[in-house]
Amino acid sequence: MALNENNPAVLGYFQQQQTPAGWFDMLTIMVDGMVRNVGEKDSHPFLTQMGISFGQAFPLPEAETVGELEAHINNRLAQFNWGIVDIDVEDNAMVIHHQALPVARNNREQNRWCNAFCAMMEGVYASWMRQQGGKDSVALWRDQSWSLTDVQFRYQGRF
Repeated sequence: MALNENNPAVLGYFQQQQTPAGWFDMLTIMVDGMVRNVGEKDSHPFLTQMGISFGQAFPLPEAETVGELEAHINNRLAQFNWGIVDIDVEDNAMVIHHQALPVARNNREQNRWCNAFCAMMEGVYASWMRQQGGKDSVALWRDQSWSLTDVQFRYQGRF
């Protein structure tokens, strides 16, 4: 079930829980400044690299099953109030459905923040997959967005 970020009560709840005043405001200013200076496309690799570093700083325990991996990711995300994931396995891919992504405190910044946070999460998830034995040649990217708070990532070799 997708969350409706158009519902002011839902949006307000997530803004209050996930974006503490001060720290989040500073982070938003930094991301906005970077995007204004180099553009969204050119900021993507930097944000992804920051996500990789974050994933290394906050590693996951080793998982024996996809269910354990999902639980480990959800436990780590819960530490930061960053939402929840469901993981599905396809023939040649792993699909990470991330709901309740943190949302910007200012509605004008929602799209930019979602793009920046997703770029960072691409790096976080890639780092965590490599820690679980994944190969560098397997890519991870944002595959689909249903809303600003409901995004799907795909971990799959590119053909």
